[in-house]
Amino acid sequence: MSVCARAGVLGSAFYFMHKSRAVFAEAKQDVGSKQGEYDLKLVQVIFRHGARTPLKPIPHKEQVEWSPALLETPVHTQFDYTVTDLAGGPRPHSPFEERYRSHKLKGGTFPGQLTAVGMQQMFDLGARLRKTYVEEKSFLSPGFKSSEVFVRSTNIVRNLESTRCLLAGLFQQQQEGPVTVVTSESSTEILYPNYQGCQELKHLTSNKMSLASSQPGMSDDLKKIQEGMNIDDEKDAGFFLLLDNLLAQEVHGFPCSLEDKPHLQRAESRVIDIVSYVMGPQNLEVLRLSVGPFLHALQSNILDVVNSGAEDAQRRKLYLYAAHDVTLIPLLMALGIFDQRWPPYAADLTLELYQHQASKEWFARLNYNGEEQVVRGCEAGLCPLEDFLSAISEFVVSPEEYLKECSRTQSGNDRQ
Repeated sequence: MSVCARAGVLGSAFYFMHKSRAVFAEAKQDVGSKQGEYDLKLVQVIFRHGARTPLKPIPHKEQVEWSPALLETPVHTQFDYTVTDLAGGPRPHSPFEERYRSHKLKGGTFPGQLTAVGMQQMFDLGARLRKTYVEEKSFLSPGFKSSEVFVRSTNIVRNLESTRCLLAGLFQQQQEGPVTVVTSESSTEILYPNYQGCQELKHLTSNKMSLASSQPGMSDDLKKIQEGMNIDDEKDAGFFLLLDNLLAQEVHGFPCSLEDKPHLQRAESRVIDIVSYVMGPQNLEVLRLSVGPFLHALQSNILDVVNSGAEDAQRRKLYLYAAHDVTLIPLLMALGIFDQRWPPYAADLTLELYQHQASKEWFARLNYNGEEQVVRGCEAGLCPLEDFLSAISEFVVSPEEYLKECSRTQSGNDRQ
């Protein structure tokens, strides 16, 4: 067994004993200079799952060993939940999960599995949310209440388990009644760009990926990385595969991640270049179909609060959405706050809705990984709701529009 492979379990232990930052180290962001004048009315959190095993191994003679010991569940991350479809029926079939379970990585684990490191990351995120919304703002109840919290996840086990760990951190294993996580059929999922469910999106992006990969310098950079890492089968080791593996190795403390750090940085830069080429702001229609239905859902939740009675006791206070890196990137692009970095494991995008006490005017505020952001079209972090909704309006797509645009005919007239 290689040194790199042996160190996986030790890397996980190191993570728990020597975490580089405390759970609550994020800087606190006040809502304006007169925070007491604003009442928090709604919080929506979109988050990426925690650290996981790679989706596919690097074709390398000395592959990293992903041992089942890396998947052991920390007791404090336990939280009981059930999964249903959007209508409350049985959990749908998951073709993605079926695909993961059809292969095994070296060491015995399946691809794409949430690890103990990832579970702790999600618990830490939940604890940060608890500090803000339970302890500091007294917005949420100390224990889970289904009347206050709505939970939706993509139908992939690492996301469902990440949600469990977040809830454990947020509510410290306290709950009143059952926790139900709703999910969708893969063909109708809106929590990631759905290339299979939207044929128009697939058509718009079908050639862009290969064109992006053939941009000047791409092939040279890829060859340098492959040679530097002694890749055996170069044709199966593109930038995305390399980045996925290198990020997973780094967060789990494999020593080879230190020598591969320059390769990781170059792979990340090139992957960002490719994604920006495919769905950057210059490709409005791709962005709209990638996240438009999800933005519509977020907007609808806001408008439900704005249009409801002043003291609606049954109104949901928190919406949790377990998504992916490929969800966050187009969302950040649409909002004008993409930082040209790949979203880390357990990244969160938090959208808050406030009402000014005196004027009764509404405001939106956005945080990314605990840091306040200024949305494109807004002058400050605390943005008048009208300005915020105007800023995202060109990307919002209603369910009816989405179905119509996704099934658009392929005639030349429709593409002018």
